[in-house]
Amino acid sequence: MRVDIRWFLARLNANYWFYPALFALTAVLLAFGLIQLDRMGAAEWLNQVEAIVPARPDGAANMLTVIAGSMIGVASTVFSITIAAVAYASGTYGPRLLTNFMEDKGNQLSLATFIGTFVYALTVLRSVRKEDEPPPGADEALATALPGFVPQLSLLVAYLLMALSIAVLVYFLNHIPSSIRINSVLEGIGKRLLRDIADNYPDDHNGGEAPPAPDGRPLTVQATGYVQLIEFDELEEIAEEAGCRIALEVRTGDFVHSGMPLIRICEGSVDDKLAEKLRGAFTLGSTRTPTQDPRFLIDELVEIGLRALSPGINDPFTAITAIHWLGAAIADLGLRDLDRRREDHPDGNRVEPLPETFGHFLNRSFGTMRSGVATSPTAALIMLDALRTAAEPLPDRARKEMLREQGAMLCEQARHSLNGPDLERVEERYAAFQQAFA
Repeated sequence: MRVDIRWFLARLNANYWFYPALFALTAVLLAFGLIQLDRMGAAEWLNQVEAIVPARPDGAANMLTVIAGSMIGVASTVFSITIAAVAYASGTYGPRLLTNFMEDKGNQLSLATFIGTFVYALTVLRSVRKEDEPPPGADEALATALPGFVPQLSLLVAYLLMALSIAVLVYFLNHIPSSIRINSVLEGIGKRLLRDIADNYPDDHNGGEAPPAPDGRPLTVQATGYVQLIEFDELEEIAEEAGCRIALEVRTGDFVHSGMPLIRICEGSVDDKLAEKLRGAFTLGSTRTPTQDPRFLIDELVEIGLRALSPGINDPFTAITAIHWLGAAIADLGLRDLDRRREDHPDGNRVEPLPETFGHFLNRSFGTMRSGVATSPTAALIMLDALRTAAEPLPDRARKEMLREQGAMLCEQARHSLNGPDLERVEERYAAFQQAFA
């Protein structure tokens, strides 16, 4: 149950309906509250302010009509621009980038502001009463000294919301072209990757490797999809309740189907009820998500880099930026203990996550890009530098050796793809690369 709640809260950040719906509901409540204050005469002091000329019913109705009509028009335009930007980014940089743009708070809050202003103006408009309209009650007839009824305080707030919407529109028009710039896209992915690495692997590398979990009885999957979220705390509590030890057979981001082992019961036993609760600690879905899955963000950087190096695009400088962020991530991973994820119960030892290895991350990043980078002399030079600088702060010689091997394989790949002066430049840089490791 807890994992479903966490998954639902995480998905609220990746859609365009939550904030507009929330702002619309807030606008309705705000409008009703301010109208009630106007009917109670709480806005009478506004008639004493010389800078604020009390509005007449016709003027108030026209103003609210213009605000409501313009806001829904702007909201439609903003949504169209956003969809066009998302389609361009996913088609140019890769379909996995769609999640990043769906989670963009600037786009979500901009659309929500226009929707909220529209709903507020429309709600206040229904309360405006012209001079020739009889009041619905005696209390409302006494709410204002002017003929008819104009909610002066509500109207003033509508004007302020209109000014806020104009400021948000200016921000949005600057935000959209900025957000689809490739450097901004790579920066957003790279910074999020570094944050996720720090969250998932907070401990420094201790130089050892986690021993393999003992054998046990497998608990199989009964559904099909990608593992989107694992509730480690819930697994720990279930294992404590059953008095058993659990070893995970999957990681977040893995694809599973019916019959595959999900976990292994290494010590003790669980009944069918507890087995169902254990399966409930995993959320499966049709797509991978970046939640709990740094490999997803690594794959995004790799995809952008390989697309940029493809013959149809031939943009090595975009690939170089992707290599720089991958190098920063690999350097950070090299300093961290990858044996287990951080949990709220750090002393718990009943749940053994599937171990991560530095070599796995290295092969998934630089290893996957190697064949494409080898075709570009400029990118190959930068990748050798990134491998060298990533290795410099590492105290673990085994991890340093993995980085050196990646450099050797890149040079070997380049010998099959380059020739002439381009190959000579790579060979020279590789000689300096070897010297640095020596």
